[in-house]
Order: sequence, then C-alpha cells, then structure tokens
Amino acid sequence: MKLGRNTQTALLGVDISSTAVKVLQLSRSGDRYRVEHYAVEPLPLNAVVEKSVVEYDQVADAIRRALARSGSRLKTAAAAVSGASVITKLIPMPADLSEDELEAQIELEAANYIPYPIEEVNIDFETVGPMPGAAGMQQVLLVAARSEEVGARQSVLEIAGLTAKVIDVEAFAIENAFALMSADMRVPPGGLVALVDIGATSTTLNILRDGRSQYSREQTFGGKQLTEEIMRRYGLTWDEAERAKRQGGLPESYEAEVLEPFRETLVQQVSRLLQFYYASSEYNRVDQIVLSGGCASIPQIAQQVEEQLGVSTMLANPLSQMTIGGRVQAQAQDLAHDAPSLMIACGLALRSFD
Repeated sequence: MKLGRNTQTALLGVDISSTAVKVLQLSRSGDRYRVEHYAVEPLPLNAVVEKSVVEYDQVADAIRRALARSGSRLKTAAAAVSGASVITKLIPMPADLSEDELEAQIELEAANYIPYPIEEVNIDFETVGPMPGAAGMQQVLLVAARSEEVGARQSVLEIAGLTAKVIDVEAFAIENAFALMSADMRVPPGGLVALVDIGATSTTLNILRDGRSQYSREQTFGGKQLTEEIMRRYGLTWDEAERAKRQGGLPESYEAEVLEPFRETLVQQVSRLLQFYYASSEYNRVDQIVLSGGCASIPQIAQQVEEQLGVSTMLANPLSQMTIGGRVQAQAQDLAHDAPSLMIACGLALRSFD
C-alpha cells in the first residue's frame, strides 16, 4: 500500500493518538465543507505507546465505539503514522521525467536516503517544484514509513470493520487542515507561523511559511503529566483523572495548585521549542503562534502564551469556516471544545476530496 494516495473516495478521518481515538467525516458543496459526523473516544492507558499501537483489540474497540457514537456509516478510512517511524527527504530529480519514469527512478534511489532496508518501508513521493539554482531539475518530497507501523494502522482499522484506503503522515495531515485556517489569520505573505501541537505525551513544533512546513521538532511533554498530577494529588484512577480534567468537579485548590503550574510549564516548553528553531535558522521571531492538540483547550492557555512570549497566539480551529450537519448539531458545544485537537482527523477527512 502506498502512503497518502487516494482517488476521491469518501473517507472517515481516524486519528489514533496516545489517549483517544478521534473520528471525523466531512462533506463538501462547492468550496464549503460540512461536518457530518464526529466523535472522540478515550483509549485505555498504554493501548498506544509512543505513537505505536500496542493493544490492537482495545484500540479497535475504541474505534467501534467512536463510530457508533458518531453515527457514520462509512467503511473506508484514512489514518496516519508519525514520529520516528516516518522519514521525509527533499531530493533532486530531472524535471523532464514522466510520472512512471519518476516513480521508477525514486524506487531505484530511495535506498540511498532511507536508513532501513527498503523491503521494510512503504514509500511515496510528491513533486514540490523547480530546484533552486539548478536548471532542468525539480525537488521531489520522498516519504518513507516503516511497514510495521503502516500495517498496525491498517490492522486495527480492519479489526474495527473499516478499510484503510489512505495511510497518511501526521505532519502532512496537519498541513492539510492548516490550509483551512488562513482566513482566520493575519500573517503577511512569507510570514512564519509556529503551529504547536500539545498532545498527551509529546509536543511538536511545526514552522510553516505560506502553508508549507519548513521545520519540525518534537519533545516529550504533554497532557499526560497533568493527568498524573491530578491522580497523585487527589487519589484518583487514570480514568477518573482524565474525566475530571475534561468535565470538571475537582476541588477549588486545583486551579492554583495544579493547573496554573502546568500552564507555566507548558509556556516554557513552547518557548524552548521556539528557541531551538531560532538557534538553527536565520530568524529570531515568528508572526503567529497557533496552538493545537488536547492541551490547547486548557482555559486561558493562548492568552498566557501570548502575554509571556509577546507573539500573537490563537487556538487552532480547522472547522471554523464549516457548517454543521444535523447529526452534529446536538454536539456543537463539544465540537467547539474539541476543535483544536481535531487537526489530524480533519486533515485525514479532507483526503476524501483529493
């Protein structure tokens, strides 16, 4: 199975993270999108570890529950791989090659760029444009993912009753969803956007210029640390702490003693990631920070990042320009809350319209 290829099939976006499964189905009329079905279903602790599926049946069960809650009847899906299992490289190729010739050439040369045996990876490619300063050459984006990780995503979808039509890369799915947000941002042409995805176990910085990723870095930090502190402080189980984090009901001391210190640490992590970028590039400032992932929904976090880092900061909402289908109307409040964590699911669902 190739990575990322699709032939206009209606696809359910299925984002399998460390702590939850998120499903999203979109429709399109003209240039307007509509949210038809959506659900978020928590995963048992350690069912997915470091972005690798460990407990296949538990993950498949969560997908089935999410499907049932969403009401979607789609049987074809798009999922994504990420992390160390994925390698992307920009490589030079002659510009006059046909699609078939380019594919043959890529397959011949891929082994020079991938540190794994070629039989252990799935590869795909996309032409990016002319090679700067090299007449007659083009840049081609080569993407390789460990077949084991691709197969794991396919398997859990199949166990859940779905067929994996597309296995994408999380960074590309985020880029795809990010394109929908341009109307919400005031970034000058060529300006830099820092998209910071704060998940359960990791925080990823993507620097984008004109919608294309220029830089990416990941570090270990996420909402799991807040959950663990709630468990320790209030003597709760993992499930109880996760539920309380989302729905409330914790003692009054929670805000000052637990949440505020976590927010401070989160701002420090964002600052640290940006400092790594500045140190490795010619830039010392970005024009906009966009927060996504589950932790982006923590109250006041965008304001705190903006105040402390001095950069305009907003929450990601790839659904902001979309209408909501009848099935989702009753979930509108939950959808608005979950929107920052639906970037990957949204980018996957958009593969329906490639």
